[in-house]
Amino acid sequence: MGELNTKANIADADQFYEDLINAHAGLSEDESQALNSRLILLLANHVGDMNVLSQALAAARAEP
Repeated sequence: MGELNTKANIADADQFYEDLINAHAGLSEDESQALNSRLILLLANHVGDMNVLSQALAAARAEP
């Protein structure tokens, strides 16, 4: 079973953040939430490991 990686792991995090913000440009709040939902499901499918996904859900829900 996999382990959730919470350390920085994106080669160009600033570019990804810019791309993410740009993907939301011009969308309504509902459209933006739908984009986020689709992105989450696509990435969860890519990860595919239920243990890692459960850890990610718990980490996202935890208070910072």
